[in-house]
Amino acid sequence: MIKIKSLFQRNYEGDRQVRDEVVPNSEWVTQGIGFATRKWDGLAVRLKDGVFYVRYDAKVGRTPPKDFEPAQPLPDPETGHWPGWVKVIGKNLKRIQSAVSGDLSDGTYEFCGPTVGTRHGANPERLTEHMLVPHGKDILNDCPRDFEGLQKYLTVNFMEGVVWYHPDGRMVKIKAADFGIVRN
Repeated sequence: MIKIKSLFQRNYEGDRQVRDEVVPNSEWVTQGIGFATRKWDGLAVRLKDGVFYVRYDAKVGRTPPKDFEPAQPLPDPETGHWPGWVKVIGKNLKRIQSAVSGDLSDGTYEFCGPTVGTRHGANPERLTEHMLVPHGKDILNDCPRDFEGLQKYLTVNFMEGVVWYHPDGRMVKIKAADFGIVRN
C-alpha cells in the first residue's frame, strides 16, 4: 500500500491543516471521477498467501526491519515516507486473527477494535470487538468533493476520513483531522 496523496494542500509552515487548494494530480476527485469510500481509523494490514503483514513506514532516519517489503521502490521525495509491510507475529497476530470471520481473500484491510490505538488514543472507532474492514468496502454515495462541503461532511459524520478510488487504481484521501476536526 503506497502512501496516498491528500486531496488538499497542507499548511506545513503553520497549523499543518489543509487549505482550499487541490494537490496536483488529485484534481480528478473534484472533477467527479472515481468513487468515495469511508476511511476507517485503525491499523493497515495485508493478507497474502495466508500470512498477515502490518504496514510499516520506514520514515527518514528509520532503518526498516530485515523482513521489510517495500510498497513502493523508493521513499517519497517530498515527505520521506517509505511505506511497506512486515510480517505480523506474536500477540499482534493473535489479535488480528481474532477479527477473522469466515474466509478472507488476499488483500488489504483496516484492523480496528478495542485494543487498536492511534495517535488520538485507543479504539478511535469505539468498537466493542475487533474487526477487519476491507479497504474500499464502504462506498459513500453522498460524499461531497469540494473543500467546504467535505469540511461540513466530516464534521457531522463520525469517521476518520474519505478515500477516493480512480478507475486506473490511483487513490486520494482526506481526514477529518486535516480540517482540525478532533474526535474524542
